[in-house]
Amino acid sequence: MSGKFYIRTFGCQMNEHDSERIAGSLVKEGLSRASGIDDADVVVLNTCCVRENADNKLYGNLGHLKAIKESRPGLKIVVAGCLAQKDKDLVAKKAPYVDMVVGTFNSTRVGRLLSDIRSGSTLVEIWDGPKPEEGLDNALVAERDSAYSAWVNIQTGCNNNCAFCIVPAVRGAESSRPFGEIVKEVGALARSGVTEVTLLGQNVNSYGRDLTLAIRQGRIVGDVEYIAGDIWTDSPKRRPAPLFADLLRAIGSISGIRRVRFTSPHPKDIRLETIAAMAEVPSVCEHLHFPLQSGSDSVLARMHRGYDSHRYLTQLNSARESIPDLAVTTDIIVGFPGETEADFEATLEVASAAEYDGAFTFIFSPRPGTEAEAMVDLAVAPEVIAQRFEKLKVVIDRSGYAKNLARVGRVEEVMVEGPSKRSNDVWSGRTRQNRLVHFPAPRAIDDPKSQGAFFTPGSYLDVRIDYGAPHFIRGEVVSVNYLPKAERPRILVASS
Repeated sequence: MSGKFYIRTFGCQMNEHDSERIAGSLVKEGLSRASGIDDADVVVLNTCCVRENADNKLYGNLGHLKAIKESRPGLKIVVAGCLAQKDKDLVAKKAPYVDMVVGTFNSTRVGRLLSDIRSGSTLVEIWDGPKPEEGLDNALVAERDSAYSAWVNIQTGCNNNCAFCIVPAVRGAESSRPFGEIVKEVGALARSGVTEVTLLGQNVNSYGRDLTLAIRQGRIVGDVEYIAGDIWTDSPKRRPAPLFADLLRAIGSISGIRRVRFTSPHPKDIRLETIAAMAEVPSVCEHLHFPLQSGSDSVLARMHRGYDSHRYLTQLNSARESIPDLAVTTDIIVGFPGETEADFEATLEVASAAEYDGAFTFIFSPRPGTEAEAMVDLAVAPEVIAQRFEKLKVVIDRSGYAKNLARVGRVEEVMVEGPSKRSNDVWSGRTRQNRLVHFPAPRAIDDPKSQGAFFTPGSYLDVRIDYGAPHFIRGEVVSVNYLPKAERPRILVASS
């Protein structure tokens, strides 16, 4: 099969990685990437349904594609991901010109299913859960967007029942990949030149609990060390327990991996051994995304979050005491049904006490099938939500600004991402704490350690910070510490 494909991704990092897997399935069938929709033969919309406006985005994009397809009848339109999983046949009813609809459990089949598309009908294949014979197959089919940084899926699904969250309905129950399979994938990535990996899961803290429980119950047999790792296998009692701390240590020991990140943990499941691994493994970055959602104990109870504000702050303080220079970010929902002014003030108090480096703040959005959808009689007025949202932003920006100002004068290790969005004269990268850093575009560096090298995406630099803003810091490059393997032949040496 020949032709070109274009994928537009909506939503979280898990969706970003799913899109890499979809791309891999298409490349495997002989297609290549298009530069945009205009030169694509296949357009895939990989959807999200966490927010209500995700539905509007999908059908708005489909309306645009309908006009394109009328002028190019051969164009194939594919809808994949969480919203497809939620809406199923509804997508084809609302947009009958769509050629294929696939859900979250079979996204890697997009390439194989293209040949089954028939003119005038929509191929809909939605699985209700993962199929063992398919496996997660993450490493084998991913066509990654970056040569130096990679998403690595360690787990799908979620066993929590947060009242506002639709994820369990569209991603299913928790299902962990075998320990050895993940280590093998990261080892292969390191050998290919990847130096940074981000471990993905709906609740990474609970990774492996299902595996160890299944081993104890006799539902999994075979190479136990491959499935659960050597630390758990060698433990005398082999009690069912999460394996995330063990995984951090194993991934952190792989040669060539300079940075290990993960997202997202759940505050109710954070464990001391995970904090210890973060503190003791040099390659695990000093950044913890720690979703608060609300600072009100009554709202947290209605959300079914499993912790209160005191426990949350205690865990946060413990992490900061154990991990020097730890950056903390969070998620907060404004306007959850029944949120009173006192509830919101409690959120402001916790946010202020937590002194976050940054936050993703959201206005509550009711999702079909969730418990919160039925709380219509407790809805908060939109104008009240808007006022609260702005007040929260002030608190978050204040602490973020203070944290970034405190970096001025320091030399930070930065991994280069590339030109900034606004100017090719300014490049951007990330510190170990995941701070966004801007610095001048590549040029020869007058530093013996750098050997006059020009840096490229994937390089590691020392940058002296001279400016701090609420959402970024800025500085001057003082040395180039590492150049990606693929770019090393391009090293330029300054003449004497």
